[in-house]
Amino acid sequence: MIPQETIVALATPSGAGAIAIIRLSGKDAITIAADVFQSVSGKDITKQKTHTIHLGHIVDPSTSSEQAGKVYDQVLLSIFKGPNSYTGENVIEISCHGSTFIQQQIIQLLLRRGAKMAQAGEFTLRAFLNGKLDLSQAEAVADLIASDNEASHQIAMQQMRGGFSNEIAKLREELLNFASLIELELDFAEEDVEFADRTQFHDLLERIEFVLKRLIDSFAVGNVIKNGIPVAIVGEPNVGKSTLLNALLNEERAIVSDIAGTTRDTIEDELVINGIGFRFIDTAGIRETKDVVESIGIQKTFEKIEQAQVVLFILDGRWMMEAGSLEAVKIEFEKIKNKFPLKPLVVIANKADLLSEEQKNNIQATIDDILFLSAKQKVGIDELKNTLLSFVNTGALRNNETIVTNTRHYDSLLKALEEIQKVKWGLDSGISSDLMAIDIRSALYFFGEITGEVTNDELLGNIFANFCIGK
Repeated sequence: MIPQETIVALATPSGAGAIAIIRLSGKDAITIAADVFQSVSGKDITKQKTHTIHLGHIVDPSTSSEQAGKVYDQVLLSIFKGPNSYTGENVIEISCHGSTFIQQQIIQLLLRRGAKMAQAGEFTLRAFLNGKLDLSQAEAVADLIASDNEASHQIAMQQMRGGFSNEIAKLREELLNFASLIELELDFAEEDVEFADRTQFHDLLERIEFVLKRLIDSFAVGNVIKNGIPVAIVGEPNVGKSTLLNALLNEERAIVSDIAGTTRDTIEDELVINGIGFRFIDTAGIRETKDVVESIGIQKTFEKIEQAQVVLFILDGRWMMEAGSLEAVKIEFEKIKNKFPLKPLVVIANKADLLSEEQKNNIQATIDDILFLSAKQKVGIDELKNTLLSFVNTGALRNNETIVTNTRHYDSLLKALEEIQKVKWGLDSGISSDLMAIDIRSALYFFGEITGEVTNDELLGNIFANFCIGK
């Protein structure tokens, strides 16, 4: 059921600013706005064309109120008539001055004239219900608002333009055509006829399986791009972990001191490198200690390593040249590798500006692929950034391929793949059409879940509750 009430909300961030936009949507949006708007040229906005802007004043039309005739602000009023609007309904946008007092006064006036306060995401929900967006496109709106780097913005834009939806819809349509033929065979079961070409059907299932696997695999990239890649900076106390974090961020984010154990808790901050977000975590130094607080910090370090996708293992290059140190490093390195075998581990020799070329060669002969840098002098930072980028497969992003970033979509794709593989197994095994039809219907259901062709109120409530008011 599509709601009939006219809703209102602030469409720009709350707080004072130069301009604020108040949005109305619903069948009575233009009528309600006309009650409170006086055009400077005397126009009747109920008779104006869609996609036009008008200069005027917001005025309280009440006759019995103390506020009767009060002018609230001079505004620009934009008209978007349904169905050619964002929501598919009549939409009015009032651009007023950004005073929080003015914003609230105008919204309260519109509420008194019959509008209802919008819920979180209700404008986009109406766009979905009125067929202006499918569900995956609507979810991309929230991702676009939340995007804070080039890569996440690019993925959200591609999804909002319907790239993901179109790919899923095309597969669903082809599968639906074959499903119809299979269902038709059930009506002629006694005559033992086949309307669906089994060879063509097998080829279709192979193609659907290939596409689903590619989309599922893309989630590994999409998820880290959307949420940022967590990188743990670990090592013994006083090797330069905090200095490295400050050098990466180009600001004094972490306390730097010659006193061992200064960092007793984890410090996190984000950095965008070539459009990819990285979340760096400066951890407490790993060492044997009797200090209770420091011990808690070290425990948190191991927890952060567990959560991280990349580990930067930083060492003091000068200490590595001491007798027996290189062997000790190899042992420590192997410990971390064995404890976290699937995590990329970058070994860094810090304070490399204090090492000779011969010393560097000796270290490199013992530990392959070690990076030399000086966090204090900011030497080698660009090389480290390039190494981090190498862990992100941006090929699909560069080729403008569809990348899945939404956990709900990922879950539905996994279930759809499972059902497609059941259908494929049934086709190869020669099971009856009625049993095969059950698995086809299930696959179609999970395809429909992604685009919103199959949905329920609880699912919509969960999705749109995460939107901001006014969107």
